[in-house]
Amino acid sequence: MIPIEPLVSQPMRAADSLERPGFAMPAGACDTHMHVFGPLETYPSVRYPQYTLPDAKLAHYRTVMEVLGLRSFVIVQPSFYDTDNRCLIDALKVSGDAARGVVMIEPDVAMDTLREWHDVGVRGIRLDLFKRRELPLAEIQRFILDSAAKVAPLGWHLQFYAPGYIVRDLIDFLATLEIDFVIDHMGYMLEEDGLTEADFERLLALLKRGRCWLKASAPYRLAKKRGMDAVDDIAKAIVHAAPERTIWGSDWPHIPDGGRDTGVLLNQLALWAPDPADRKLILVDNPKALFGFGTD
Repeated sequence: MIPIEPLVSQPMRAADSLERPGFAMPAGACDTHMHVFGPLETYPSVRYPQYTLPDAKLAHYRTVMEVLGLRSFVIVQPSFYDTDNRCLIDALKVSGDAARGVVMIEPDVAMDTLREWHDVGVRGIRLDLFKRRELPLAEIQRFILDSAAKVAPLGWHLQFYAPGYIVRDLIDFLATLEIDFVIDHMGYMLEEDGLTEADFERLLALLKRGRCWLKASAPYRLAKKRGMDAVDDIAKAIVHAAPERTIWGSDWPHIPDGGRDTGVLLNQLALWAPDPADRKLILVDNPKALFGFGTD
């Protein structure tokens, strides 16, 4: 493997400089997609990380929560650590019922380990299909089924981080899964990757079937190619189709742009979901149902 020069993570934006919510935040609002990092001497990175260590500590994020009126959060395992979940697990241990986690696992991880993680708040596993995009579709499907079988006894869900064209090719297969699953970043369905309006309509149909959830997160990642107006239209269509199956995530610390304003991202939700009842579903009720907040 030839190492690629990593992106340089920028300094974190001070919480007191964030744009404040432009709408009444519902009680118990949740950010379902953020990442936590720690010192390299304690939590070493993968051999060739895609970015340098962000200065994104749990204490800093908690100040962001206070400014934005967030009361719970979900830590998602970043590629920086791959399947070494120690940083995430340690953060859950000090966060109590305010936090849940989504880990990345090795195929041979012991069930005893998964149960220990469940006890501190893990509720799902992240499947990185960007790393597997060159594999035959049948191999990707087998990987998904094996992962589902591993965590279904715990009541966990699957979380897909995948290119839009892989999502498209998996739609019929995903409709057969007997486990809840979340697709990150609005499905990553980019026209530049060969996706069509018909493909997006098929994704919305999948969303309405009952086991699929879509995460309204990281619009700037899609906007790099499509522009923010197009991304806003995608998010509006998702909310219109199934607000009861939509969740929101900040993608903090917005790697590599630590200076990005998380408050601006939160306020986009008012455009995507102008009805306060829909925003309550997205920020409170849906995360509670999916991650089990308040049930411990």
